[in-house]
Amino acid sequence: MSKDFSGSDHDVQSRFMDAMTLVTRYGKPNFFVTMTCNPYWDEIVAELLPGQTPQDRPDVVARVYHAKLLDLHDFFIKKGHLGTIAAWAHVTEFQKRGLPHEHFLLVMESGSKLKSPDDYDRYISAELPDKKKYPELHKLVCKHMMRGPCGVLNNDCPCMVDGECHFRYPRQ
Repeated sequence: MSKDFSGSDHDVQSRFMDAMTLVTRYGKPNFFVTMTCNPYWDEIVAELLPGQTPQDRPDVVARVYHAKLLDLHDFFIKKGHLGTIAAWAHVTEFQKRGLPHEHFLLVMESGSKLKSPDDYDRYISAELPDKKKYPELHKLVCKHMMRGPCGVLNNDCPCMVDGECHFRYPRQ
C-alpha cells in the first residue's frame, strides 16, 4: 500500500511519525481541541429538499463540515485566537453515525503557552454557562455536550441495556 492512499497503514504510520517529529521539535501540545459535525447546522438544513434528512445528503454534510473545519483552522492558526501557534496537527475521524469529527493538537509559541491556573481558566471551563446570563449557550451545552440522565432516572436513555447503563455510570 502506498502512503498516498489515505487511511492505509503506511499513511497512518507516516502521519504518526510526522506528529511525533513535531513534538520532538516544538514540545508537547498545549491544547487538544475537538470539533464534531452537527447534521442540523443551518447551512446543511437549508440545502435539504422537503422530506430529506441530512443522512440523505452526505455530499452537503461533507462540504459544510469542510468549510467549518477551514474556518476553525483560520480561527486558531491564522487569526491566533488562542495565541501564536508554533506547530499543529489534526486528524479527521468518523463517528458510528458516519459524521466527521476532528482532533486538533496545538503547540503554542513560548509567549503563548499556558503557565498558571488563571491562564487555563481564560480558555477552559468545566461549568455550565449561567442559564440567566447566557440562555442560548446554556441550552446548546446541555443539548450537545451532556449525556443522561440514565439509570432509574431515565430507563429509555440509549445507553441503557437490560436495565443498566452500558457505560456503567455511576461508576461503582
